[in-house]
Amino acid sequence: MTTFSTTKPVMKKLPEVTVAFWVMKIAATTLGETAGDLFSQTLELGYFLTTVALFLVFVVTLVVQLRSARYNPFFYWTVILSTSMAGTTMSDFMNRDAGAEYLSNGATRLGWGPQGLGLGYPEGAAILVSILLLIFLGWKLSGMTFQITEIVTFRGEALFWSAILVSNTLGTSMGDFLSDSSGLGYLGGASLVTGVLLVLVALMKVPAVPNVLLFWIAFVLTRPFGATAGDLLTKPAAKGGLDLGTAGSSAVLLTVLFGLMGYAHLKERRATAPEFAGPEAGAVRAQEEARR
Repeated sequence: MTTFSTTKPVMKKLPEVTVAFWVMKIAATTLGETAGDLFSQTLELGYFLTTVALFLVFVVTLVVQLRSARYNPFFYWTVILSTSMAGTTMSDFMNRDAGAEYLSNGATRLGWGPQGLGLGYPEGAAILVSILLLIFLGWKLSGMTFQITEIVTFRGEALFWSAILVSNTLGTSMGDFLSDSSGLGYLGGASLVTGVLLVLVALMKVPAVPNVLLFWIAFVLTRPFGATAGDLLTKPAAKGGLDLGTAGSSAVLLTVLFGLMGYAHLKERRATAPEFAGPEAGAVRAQEEARR
């Protein structure tokens, strides 16, 4: 598999994978769940209309990210958030319909437009797993690196963000299945996913297990963790939730995420400032000037 040399300075477009990365990922995916439900259910826009609108938001944020010359935490995490929101309603539209099990408060519809495909969580997840595997197969055949800190080309980023969108949609299906259909409930589903994630952390110490594989498994699984956590926050107490509502939960999570984004942005600026950075930062800045 072709990779980029780590001895040659390149413009970093994606973040380092640290503990802070995973904290922000979980915050973004949980917010994606509550915000997606806010638009489609609380505001009664429906899954179809909300999916179209949020997919367009994803496209806009992705264009901004792709046109950026270097890693910008606000651009990157805005795209992650938009894929989480779009993934929530895309999954709901695929898996649900206007059946009684998906309606509440006397509603007879799921909002404006088509009511959903009604595939069900297992079938929807199987389709999304197949699509994700096809993306990874195409990625492998392209010879591009899977190491996200070494992705510096437009094609590499396009493959990365395609996998992110599908994995976030898949994670929503998995989270809804665990919360609604498995019998585990919201807290039980979150506990199960947490246990699996801890196993992945332990496997990082096993040399025979590629860290790239663990990264993508964890990336998918943090989505159902966020989905079940979001359901735990927003769903009524009668269903095992905390009944905080989609609007209140989304506002709190948005504040947390923007605070983390601001911290990441400050840290990135300090790392690339002349007094903190070495000669590689100068080479990166020269590359940026040449690109302009």
